[in-house]
Amino acid sequence: MVSLALAMGIPAPADAARLVPPGNRNAEQPPIPGASVRRTRAGKTSFDLKYEKVRDLLKQDRSLISKIKRVAAAYDIDPIHMVGAIVGEHTYNVDAYDRLQSYYVKAASYAGNSFRFAYKGEDISDFVERSEFDRCADFDDSYRLWSCREDVWQATFRGKKVDGRAYPDNRFSAVFFQPFYAGQTFGLGQINPLTALMLTDLVNQKSGFAKLDPADAAGVYRAIMDPDISLAYMAAVIRKSIDDYRTIANVDISRNPGITATLFNIGGSQQRARALKARGGGLPEENYYGWLINDRLDELQELL
Repeated sequence: MVSLALAMGIPAPADAARLVPPGNRNAEQPPIPGASVRRTRAGKTSFDLKYEKVRDLLKQDRSLISKIKRVAAAYDIDPIHMVGAIVGEHTYNVDAYDRLQSYYVKAASYAGNSFRFAYKGEDISDFVERSEFDRCADFDDSYRLWSCREDVWQATFRGKKVDGRAYPDNRFSAVFFQPFYAGQTFGLGQINPLTALMLTDLVNQKSGFAKLDPADAAGVYRAIMDPDISLAYMAAVIRKSIDDYRTIANVDISRNPGITATLFNIGGSQQRARALKARGGGLPEENYYGWLINDRLDELQELL
């Protein structure tokens, strides 16, 4: 919605964030990663068919659309951002189930599993007690706490040998937070467990769901598999991305669902906002995933 000030032609304040206008910056869709192409071929389907499937499922599931609108309002975001993230995930990363209830069934299947977040027998709760993480102890909110821990992993442990143990040259989330196989995400919004831990305070504040505990891996997985809770985490990811770009880079991405979808796909909104600020100007660009959302925006808006 255009603001009253813009509609009346009133000049924006000097410190107003630079608006990323609607639409794509790229005339053609950026390249789709090979892994996504191979996954789709293996399923004997196509991106167009997957897009049509998730679009039609959303069109038919008015209950889900109502939930999306309700959750989006709680996080003060346009629901089209959540629709874009769901469509992007189920077009490029996973196939949509035939109905929402299937996500509940799969969520229940994790309830009895006993697994933990660990690397070679070392629980994440013990790992982050190492002295290298002492500087993170000053943070009392989950987003800054786990972001700090991720930064420490990147700088001190990733691809290095510490205290005689060699650590993989891989992402923090892949090494400690995905015990089934690296790169695995879950649920309607395909939320990564580490992302859920980062945003658990915000979701607790806005939606009232219990805070997640890294010592209870099954509880984390249940939360991101349950569609109702997963929607809250999706909204929190989008809300945080918008806030990061506004506060760090003074850029407003709230009116471009392709940009928020891109960030939902690639993550790292804080780091990317810092990089944009360091470049001293310009606007963020959509990737292949966000490009699709902007390209089909009129059609997706009709779902709401």
